[in-house]
Amino acid sequence: MANTRFGAITESGKRSHSKIEETGRRSQLFGQQVFNEEKMLQFLTKEALEKVKSAIFQGSKIDRKIADQVAEGMKAWALSMGATHYTHWFQPLTGSTAEKHDAFFDILPDGRAMEKFGGAQLVQQEPDASSFPSGGIRNTFEARGYTAWDPTSPAFIYKTTLCIPTIFVAYTGEALDNKAPLLRALHAIDEAATGVAQYFDKNVRKVYATLGWEQEYFLIDKALAKSRLDLVLTGRTMVGNAAAKGQQLDDHYFGVIPARALSFMSDLEKQCTKLGIPVKTRHNEVAPNQFELAPVFEEANLSVDHNLLLMDVMEEIADRHNFTVLFHEKPFAGVNGSGKHNNWSLATDTGVNLLSPGSTPMKNLQFLTFFVNTIKAVDTYEELLRSSIASASNDHRLGANEAPPAILSIFIGKQLSDVLDELEGVSQGKLSPQEKTELKLNVVGKIPEILLDNTDRNRTSPFAFTGNKFEMRGVGSKTNCAKPMTILNTIVAKQLSDFKKEVDALIGKKNLKKDEAVFNVLREYIKTSKRIRFDGDGYGDEWQDEARKRKLSNNKNTPEALQVLTSKDSIALFKEMGVLSEVELKAHQEVELDAYVLHMQIEGRVLSEMVYNHIIPAAIGYQNALLENVRGLKEVYGAVYNKVAESQLNILEQIGEHLGEIKKQTDEMNAARRRANALSTVNKKAQAYCDNVKPFFESIREQSDKLEKLISDELWPFTKYRELLFAK
Repeated sequence: MANTRFGAITESGKRSHSKIEETGRRSQLFGQQVFNEEKMLQFLTKEALEKVKSAIFQGSKIDRKIADQVAEGMKAWALSMGATHYTHWFQPLTGSTAEKHDAFFDILPDGRAMEKFGGAQLVQQEPDASSFPSGGIRNTFEARGYTAWDPTSPAFIYKTTLCIPTIFVAYTGEALDNKAPLLRALHAIDEAATGVAQYFDKNVRKVYATLGWEQEYFLIDKALAKSRLDLVLTGRTMVGNAAAKGQQLDDHYFGVIPARALSFMSDLEKQCTKLGIPVKTRHNEVAPNQFELAPVFEEANLSVDHNLLLMDVMEEIADRHNFTVLFHEKPFAGVNGSGKHNNWSLATDTGVNLLSPGSTPMKNLQFLTFFVNTIKAVDTYEELLRSSIASASNDHRLGANEAPPAILSIFIGKQLSDVLDELEGVSQGKLSPQEKTELKLNVVGKIPEILLDNTDRNRTSPFAFTGNKFEMRGVGSKTNCAKPMTILNTIVAKQLSDFKKEVDALIGKKNLKKDEAVFNVLREYIKTSKRIRFDGDGYGDEWQDEARKRKLSNNKNTPEALQVLTSKDSIALFKEMGVLSEVELKAHQEVELDAYVLHMQIEGRVLSEMVYNHIIPAAIGYQNALLENVRGLKEVYGAVYNKVAESQLNILEQIGEHLGEIKKQTDEMNAARRRANALSTVNKKAQAYCDNVKPFFESIREQSDKLEKLISDELWPFTKYRELLFAK
């Protein structure tokens, strides 16, 4: 009997393989369902393999002949893994993923059947572009759009389908997805960062943006979650009185993972490992039934794909364990919401992290160059970066004393602040020998090689340096990471490009040496970007006032935050960096605003239905029960019943007051919705929903939660927080 690395293919061998999965030897499972280099070595010709690797690492194009060879090898591997279908897996502007499955099965002209998959099917497909959000780029009668293979992200098998990561573009060439702009931004950062990195190492040929996300989520019993109309249709509870016990004891955070949740996590990790998603960390989060998982850092494009795939897999595995997984940023009032911290850095093809200090002054000068340029980029484009995390759901979380505020600032810690202050004080122009020595030994040379623990953490900072990376903490838990990563890499690429021009100009025109030119430019950046650096409490009112003095933006809601996308500066930036055209940028803005309006519409309709069809009938039902009780007391006690029934009458009066108010508020909300819907542009609709409709959500909730406290538990129509958050 043939042997494999898992043992003989016998019943005992099957048990051995099963035991590997059970005991957690995940390294042997890693990438089993991924068409990675190991699989390509087995199933591709040498020529095809080299062309694919060249496309991945050098960005070269794959011609149709090679595409046919790759498709044949990919098909052979997929069939050997039990796949029956293939799909182009893409990221439309809905924020999630999309796929259309086609069978490998086909019929030949002579009537015989065969499995067919060629280069044409691998490279390009044609989904209906009019059925996805396009911001006006495509109309219903202009349905043609194309998905095109992205060879930099490996194909994988999910269930019985070969999934091929692709971009999605209109017939006229504009991006209709989140991946195409991200790839363009990654190309821009590669070119700009490589040029700067070669100041310090001529061997650098490529720079990669890396990403490590931290995915927070809630696990709720499936039956309980499905009992709530609001959770099913909006992803959050529109009403609900806080449980007596929430997160105030801090007993859930990093606590023992409940057995049922741990079983879900174990199954999830096995599936992720097979799909090549390098999940590593798991733990309880702050709120009851809230958890987090995080992977090993990866190249940013692959990391984005893996996060989207993870969310799909999580929902499937959760369903199997009778859970509902909630990615909404604020599913429950009164407890922490969920984010998706994006840890970003830059790495070279020579194996160097450009945001990690080194053991020599030259390595530290390289670190400071990329460190200061990133700070400068965020300072220049802070409003644009804020727009990348804007959404109807994330508006509930930002600045809620559990997530960073809407004001962008950067935390770097005292030690690095001191270093930048010292650099700022160095004289301009050519440095004297003494100044050069002082800089190299006392400022640059003293930065420790590892800064992971040189300062406390600041959880209120939206953009914090955490040792060898920047952590963007405001990203929402259901946000596609491609959005913030596209903007962050674009603005840093622009900044590095400008930096190189300034340094080269000083070297050429003023005859400065490279180090002196770099120091001179960095010094000016340190001065001009000082306003963005803030190490204090981002939640305090004092920071709001201070940020205003520093002229930092404070766009507290999505309609305000998205306006910057179509400013003259933004249009010029994205055009110059080749990331988004003006047409694409305006379309993306319209899609985001329209999504905001649609989410508000749905929430308004759901809340209205809950009030009219559930809350009011429940309150009236309890009123009737109380009235029956009062009538009985009157029959028994006669004229003195008022004194005996005082409590019941008081409750009746309170219920009546809240009933009248909740009916009035809901009627007014619906009228405000109708007025907003009648407005002519999506900008006006979004702002109207934000200013005139959304405030009713909280006032209606307030009345509902007061009724929940008064009405009998068996008559209240919705599963309560204590059940949703504490069911194990």
